[in-house]
Amino acid sequence: MTIASDDPRVAAAAAPPPSVPPAPATAAGRRRSRLTRNRWGYAYVAPFFVLFAAFSLYPFLYTAYISLHDVRLSDLDGAVFVGFGNYTDLLQDEFFWNAARNTLTIGILSTVPQLAIALGLAHLLNYRLRGRSFFRIAMLMPYATSIAAATLVFAQLFGHDYGLINTLLEAVGFDRVDWESGTWTSQIAISVIVTWRWTGYNALIYLAAMQAIPTDLYEAATLDGASRWQQFVHVTVPALRPTILFTIVVSSIGAVQLFGEPLLFSGNGMTNGGVSNQYQTLGLLMYDQGWTNFRLGQAAATAWTMFLIILVVVGIAGLIARRRARAER
Repeated sequence: MTIASDDPRVAAAAAPPPSVPPAPATAAGRRRSRLTRNRWGYAYVAPFFVLFAAFSLYPFLYTAYISLHDVRLSDLDGAVFVGFGNYTDLLQDEFFWNAARNTLTIGILSTVPQLAIALGLAHLLNYRLRGRSFFRIAMLMPYATSIAAATLVFAQLFGHDYGLINTLLEAVGFDRVDWESGTWTSQIAISVIVTWRWTGYNALIYLAAMQAIPTDLYEAATLDGASRWQQFVHVTVPALRPTILFTIVVSSIGAVQLFGEPLLFSGNGMTNGGVSNQYQTLGLLMYDQGWTNFRLGQAAATAWTMFLIILVVVGIAGLIARRRARAER
């Protein structure tokens, strides 16, 4: 039984206490709750970051440290700080400029035909051909082949006395070519190996990009009377410009890092890139400095110079892509 009262003090005492709103969570508390909620996600990705720090980040930073010191492979503890002395010596070294020229020419000789052939193959496979799946798998076989195996086979094909290519040249009336001793001939031979190995890989990238092009564009071009070649030039190539730029950048990075093919092409285990360094690349020069001459400081400086060259290539590609995006707006 409730007794009513007009006294406000009695009514206030009988009223339930007001609810107190919860205190707002602090920034530290929110971070702790977020870490607790995502702890399993961090646990799953932690092994990658541990391995990345141990085998990528630490060697990357240590190479930068070594490049500023005069270090011998036989005396790692006797490093002497020389600042940018290794870089200035490198820029004055004729072997460095020779390797840089060889890297540039081999890169051009392998990248341009490689991407052109890959674009043509992708265009053919984009049509309804019988056995397209077989051809797609076959194009990936060179990429799946070991660099050592492929280079040794091609070295035999380019052999002077018993090579198949010289035999064919002689059969049609040409003289035998000493592919390894000549500057241009050795670089062409190495470029053939690189082109053979990477053409199919790039062709599949182009093919995937071609299949993403709307079919309405091709139907409109067909109604306008455009031939297949005209469709390829005016529809396919403009739509593939970002993909083509991507493959150019990736192929250029691979050309700067070229190592296995010129190392194994001679077949004698030498790392100087021929008797007159006619096909010594920057990768071979770095290996020769570090593991033949035991000058780790110069080898690290060469590695960082290669890294800076790659940054320049990527930066130029980024500027081209940005200007193209602005032009399309």
